[in-house]
Amino acid sequence: MNEITTGQEACDLGWAIAMTGRGYAVLVDPVFASFPRGARGYQLLHTVIHKKLRSQMALADYLGVDRTVIPYMIDDLESAGYVARKSDPRDRRVRTVAATEDGLAKYRELIADLSHAEDQFLKDFPKDQRAALLSGLSTLAQRSRDVSA
Repeated sequence: MNEITTGQEACDLGWAIAMTGRGYAVLVDPVFASFPRGARGYQLLHTVIHKKLRSQMALADYLGVDRTVIPYMIDDLESAGYVARKSDPRDRRVRTVAATEDGLAKYRELIADLSHAEDQFLKDFPKDQRAALLSGLSTLAQRSRDVSA
């Protein structure tokens, strides 16, 4: 079934996903306006902090970023002092990326601002259903990443 019924209105899934992304971006993009690479830079920092990915290529694959672009993204965050490249002791050819103290502090600041923007975005969504919504979206996003890889 390609339609979602909400109340008395039915809509196309693709349209619903696109409109959700646009509405989210309107409220969230300003949070990252002065951050290197904007929302994508934030996603990189978030991933470096929360995932234990071994290489820059693993970061690119996880984020769905072209492998030729990821070094430039890392360069920008490194220049800002938010991440540092480190040699992997198990393989000198591999350079891992880690958040710096400044990166962790900036991340905490961004999280506070992001939380406020997301609360605004979800303000009309019942609070008791938010966890289920976020869980479902997380599952959908992971499947989408796997399908498009």
